Amino acid sequence: MANDITNQLKTLYEVDNYLWLQETINLLKNQNWQGLDIENLIEELESLARRDLNKARSLLRQIIIHLLFLQFWTEEYERNYRHWQGEVTAFQADLNDHLTTTLKNKLNQELESIYQTALKIVLQKTGLSANQLPENCPYSLEKLLDISNDK
Repeated sequence: MANDITNQLKTLYEVDNYLWLQETINLLKNQNWQGLDIENLIEELESLARRDLNKARSLLRQIIIHLLFLQFWTEEYERNYRHWQGEVTAFQADLNDHLTTTLKNKLNQELESIYQTALKIVLQKTGLSANQLPENCPYSLEKLLDISNDK
């Protein structure tokens, strides 16, 4: 019986992922461990973890981009600084709402890599030369997450 349920779930996973999720949730709630499609459940959990990390990276990258705009894109500053400040605050709030201790540690480990991507984007958008911007990240993770910071 459990193998039949598992095989049905494996087929359902390929056809209707949302329904597969609903059925899997019901099995978990009912503690029907034998009926679970473990292989696809693991795949979904790994995907969820990657999605959470990618979201955190993206939000942090956006904070860095807008802080660099504020600090270095002087010719556009007067026209755009309020927008950039608002973006930094919004991205910080979203990231802080999403952040866990593990994600924070991972972002801290990857900060320089995230900065390098942000730097490329800023250089492309602004037309500034690379020597006008810091080669390495000038911000600590704490500063990047601090929503009360003066921009």
